[in-house]
Amino acid sequence: MQSRIISALYDSKADAELACNQLRAAGVPASDIEIHQQDGRTPANEQGFLASLKETFGFEDSHAYAEGVRRGHYLVTARLQDGYADEATAILESSKAVDFDSKQREWRASGWRGAEATQGETIPVVEENLSVGKREINRGGVRVRSYVVEEPVGEQVNLREEHVSIERRPVNRPLRDADGLLKEQSIEMTETAEEAVVAKDAVVREEVGLRKDVEEKTADIKDTVRRTKVEVEDTRTGRKTP
Repeated sequence: MQSRIISALYDSKADAELACNQLRAAGVPASDIEIHQQDGRTPANEQGFLASLKETFGFEDSHAYAEGVRRGHYLVTARLQDGYADEATAILESSKAVDFDSKQREWRASGWRGAEATQGETIPVVEENLSVGKREINRGGVRVRSYVVEEPVGEQVNLREEHVSIERRPVNRPLRDADGLLKEQSIEMTETAEEAVVAKDAVVREEVGLRKDVEEKTADIKDTVRRTKVEVEDTRTGRKTP
């Protein structure tokens, strides 16, 4: 099924959106309707926008529509299948679209020259430049930590203990002076024993530290850059080369 594109220029975005809503209500898919407006395009984007208009409207009308968008108008375009063409065209004609021809006369009166001012077409020659910088990245690190472990150890030591024993033995001998022994008396003997005493001391056996060394090296960076070349082919005949 063949399709064609219709367009209209509006003073306000509200009028343009109203026309788009009416087209969608008539069955035109939303993906086939677009509003073009001035949105801070760079010169490169402006050329691309103009090229897309040329494909749709031809050389002269594309420049006029681009000028309208540049001046703050809103351009509505719709790609229509044959079944919607008549109704969609009637919708745009009855909308608040500006008189395109009158607008062009108005712009020309203010100094706009239309497509005449842009007859000379240009092809930009583009070249990429390679710029190499440096950035610091984290490659990981080393961490040293100490912790305590317990190990069982053993030593042998000889311990001495004293034990007091009571001895009773029978005796039968006469006494010459009984008075010297017939009195209160006591004897006492204490026991002693050795016990193990544990003491611990700490000794530094090793030291572990961290040190950072810095080295510099030259990196050979290889990449590709792009540039465009322009080839001119002159096929004109009957003209003398100066």
